[in-house]
Amino acid sequence: MQSPSDSPAAAGPNPFAKHKSRRELHEWLTRWILRAATYAVLVATAAIFIHIIVKGAPIVLSTQAPFVNTAFLTKLPETMHIIEDKQGKIYETDPKGSDVIKQQLGDNFRQEKTVSYSGGGILGPIVGTTLLVAVCMAVALFLGISAAIYLNEYSKHGRFIEMVRLAILNLAGVPSVVFGLFGLSAFVLGAPRLVDVPLERSLLVIPLGFTNLSFEGWDTSVLAGGFTLAFVILPVVITACEECLKAVPQGFRETSLALGATKWQTIWKSVLPFALPGILTSSILGIARAAGETAPIMFTAALAFKDKLPWQGNSGLMGTLTESVQALPYHIYTLAARIPQNEWSERAQYGSVFVFLVLVMSLAASSVLLRRKLRAKYKW
Repeated sequence: MQSPSDSPAAAGPNPFAKHKSRRELHEWLTRWILRAATYAVLVATAAIFIHIIVKGAPIVLSTQAPFVNTAFLTKLPETMHIIEDKQGKIYETDPKGSDVIKQQLGDNFRQEKTVSYSGGGILGPIVGTTLLVAVCMAVALFLGISAAIYLNEYSKHGRFIEMVRLAILNLAGVPSVVFGLFGLSAFVLGAPRLVDVPLERSLLVIPLGFTNLSFEGWDTSVLAGGFTLAFVILPVVITACEECLKAVPQGFRETSLALGATKWQTIWKSVLPFALPGILTSSILGIARAAGETAPIMFTAALAFKDKLPWQGNSGLMGTLTESVQALPYHIYTLAARIPQNEWSERAQYGSVFVFLVLVMSLAASSVLLRRKLRAKYKW
């Protein structure tokens, strides 16, 4: 029978085991520092999401069918009236219901206070954000993809093109408030439009016989805001699209040209379809980022309050696009920074943030699904 002193565990450390060198310890420590940094980012992100969901979900969601607070999503923002009776009971109502409740209370009425933008819902900001993103997407995708195709497929490599690429990269680091001032001067005050009678502030008027081309701007409108947001994300879209085009094997181009296709036919039929999944994914993620910008739309499109939707009182698409709108980022900023904080404004604020988070996550999820579908169609 083996005694305890003869067991392998009692024999002490393995004399053949290799001792860790200082370099191996340094590698182990570096790996764990990087791992801890990654987990810290994940924990911070999860904490932000959980906080928003805990605070905002009860405002938007309901425990009864249809399990959504439809009033919050289908009403325009309005001032909330809080009425208190002498027993301490609180009544929350809109401006129209305030007089009715006070008349019903009579001598039992104690006090009333109002909270701006905290009543009603957020239909106006949702509609405004959707319109701004739609215009931004149309402009940014057209200009971004066109510029990327020229830089990667048509341009000759040289100092000038390298300077253009450097300028695009530098443009990505410009603060968004600078883009807002650019949009104010370029689109709100200086963009061209066809008018019969130009304004006095017009920078230049070109008579066309039947009308005038006046550089007097589009005023604060969906068009001005959408174009400004498009220029905010253009550097990201151009760079991402160019990298996707570079990833397509050169053999695809050479084979198409050898079969007699023109340069544009080669790009349209043999390059773009295979680069499209990456282009759309990166572009949609960039547009999701643009949807959260506040400074550019403050100067060019957004209002703190508006009592009607953009198409109400207007005829046609152009009438809608030339209207100023509310937008979720600016609405959240107004609730958080421009009115006194209380439980009612906080409730509207977190409900708006939750809806905005769902919209941005939906854009990101759609880009992933679209990429999978297109990659399954174009395999190479």
